[in-house]
Amino acid sequence: MIGKQHMLTYIYLLLYITLSSGVILYNKWFLSTRYFNFPYPITLTMIHMGFSGAVAFFLIRVVKVVSPIKMTFKIYMTCVVPISAFFASSLWFGNTAYLFISVAFIQMLKALMPVATFLVAVFCGTDVLRCDVFLNMVLISVGVAVSSYGEIHFNMTGTVYQVMGIVGEALRLVLTQVLLQKKGLTLNPVTTLYYIAPCSFVFLSIPWYILESPALEVSQIQFNFWIFFSNALAALALNISTFLVIGRTGAVTIRVAGVMKDWILIALSTVIFPESMITGLNITGYAIALCGVVVYNYLKMRDSRSSQLPSGIIPDKAVLELKMEKSYDVYTLDDEDEKKKKSNVGRSGWNSSGPDARVDEEAPLIPSLKSQLGKS
Repeated sequence: MIGKQHMLTYIYLLLYITLSSGVILYNKWFLSTRYFNFPYPITLTMIHMGFSGAVAFFLIRVVKVVSPIKMTFKIYMTCVVPISAFFASSLWFGNTAYLFISVAFIQMLKALMPVATFLVAVFCGTDVLRCDVFLNMVLISVGVAVSSYGEIHFNMTGTVYQVMGIVGEALRLVLTQVLLQKKGLTLNPVTTLYYIAPCSFVFLSIPWYILESPALEVSQIQFNFWIFFSNALAALALNISTFLVIGRTGAVTIRVAGVMKDWILIALSTVIFPESMITGLNITGYAIALCGVVVYNYLKMRDSRSSQLPSGIIPDKAVLELKMEKSYDVYTLDDEDEKKKKSNVGRSGWNSSGPDARVDEEAPLIPSLKSQLGKS
């Protein structure tokens, strides 16, 4: 028989997959000119940031569920500000892609996330160039190229926006590691929102004022409070469910759930949005890319297991590689890392500085849960 604890874990996983898929489909419906017709992705992202920042402020300053960390002006300007800038850009570009390309094709392009993160990490010196990992990056890139070639409604503008969003998220992940980890800062999802969401809101206000503010002034869009509120609330619920899953499972389970979610999302999007059509070449290319992702995750998990050995036994190269682990779509804590970082809760909360996770637009409020932020 399945024990109560196992059943609870399965419920959390189901909740995560449901909310993750639901938020992506909701955002597509929300922004698409064919449906709700609110083609203002920067405005939507700013609503998410404002809502998440307000919730974080309420939890920290009013309810006092968690305590804020000791944040100096220098640390805020040198760490939080640049991270918030790339976070805001990744959300802006990622949400804008919904206006031009289908949900299914967006999910296929997201297979490039490990490639972008790995290349940025190598460039910044937080990872090393390895032949086996590099070959997997080539395999993933070839798969995405094949999938793109098979896209019926291929749109260069939407593809460029999505790729720019992926690159922005990769830069954010690496900066989180380089800037926050080296300073020994740890942030839980609430404190992450508390510091990063307002700053991201400010950054987004610049392109919003230039690109969307004039259109909104003359727009005839009817504001519906409950739709806007439910959209922001769904994104917040997704981040909470991601936390619950990570608290009860390991990195492997999260990755498997993420892959399942992607296939489910691709299938559902073709049913909910009839204009979203997929071809055999789409599926073939995505399958190739997914094989590369699976092998890449295996290599990283193999390296993670070696971290359980005494530190003197692990080669310096392996130690360096273990500092950077990025999965395909959800940011997760490795089991060993999780145990170590939980010991810091009494001091400053969870760790928000490791880039092993999947950032999606579906979790805009907390871009990573190894970095403990989600993506909008």
